[in-house]
Amino acid sequence: MDILYFCPLWGSEHMELPGFFKRVINTGYDGVEIAIPFDKKFELELRTLLDKTGLKLIGHQHLPPKNETVDEYIERLEGFLEYLISFNPIFINSHTGRDFFSFEDNCRIIEQINKISADAGVKIIHETHRGRFNFSTYTSNLYFRKYPDLKIAADLSHWCCVSESLLEDQEEFLQEAFRRSEHIHARVGYSQSAQINHPGAPENQKILERHLSWWKSIIAMRREENRDYFPITTEFGPEPYMSTLPFSKTPVADQWELNLFMKEYLKRNL
Repeated sequence: MDILYFCPLWGSEHMELPGFFKRVINTGYDGVEIAIPFDKKFELELRTLLDKTGLKLIGHQHLPPKNETVDEYIERLEGFLEYLISFNPIFINSHTGRDFFSFEDNCRIIEQINKISADAGVKIIHETHRGRFNFSTYTSNLYFRKYPDLKIAADLSHWCCVSESLLEDQEEFLQEAFRRSEHIHARVGYSQSAQINHPGAPENQKILERHLSWWKSIIAMRREENRDYFPITTEFGPEPYMSTLPFSKTPVADQWELNLFMKEYLKRNL
């Protein structure tokens, strides 16, 4: 099974898209993960670059917060998913629902996504993330019980800071999450944040190794299923995920270099 590495556009939005694609190719990524904006120039450039370069695309569904009803949320979601599907991504990674929606309303959202996915023939999975239906291990387990085939993008860094003790316990639940993981966001979190300051710092070694053990478990399960490939997005983010110095707001590290560090670390250790 091949492991494919994806670069997020997040944090590089200031770049012109052709320059971003060139940088992605030159640093050895296999594809990009993008929350594609409704912008005609961006859309045309992206379609041209995907065709020209052969880079693979993961569509990223992330609706900006808005004061709205569940029905209004679903309407916005449908429009964005249909837009992403038009780019022929290998799958869509969805920030699904809201943590304050009821269980029943989040189920309505999941079921509408299932319908869109089936109708379009495009896989849509659900990223574990603060603020979404699967923001914690406990809430995720409720939906896992209801939907035996529900698949996730494992961004376990969020559960680290929501549950705080995830690095020490909840192993049985994590095994169930691993079984459902179709994608990894390779960011390292800890009990107080979804992003450590630097994965190469010696003080973070044990936390990094713990995440690596989780990722290895996921990949071992997919290998047993004889998958052709498994996708990983290196997703250390910019401010406010990135720590900054007080007053000057200077980032404590370079986001692009952190993600390259993670890619090379994973290539050596997975």
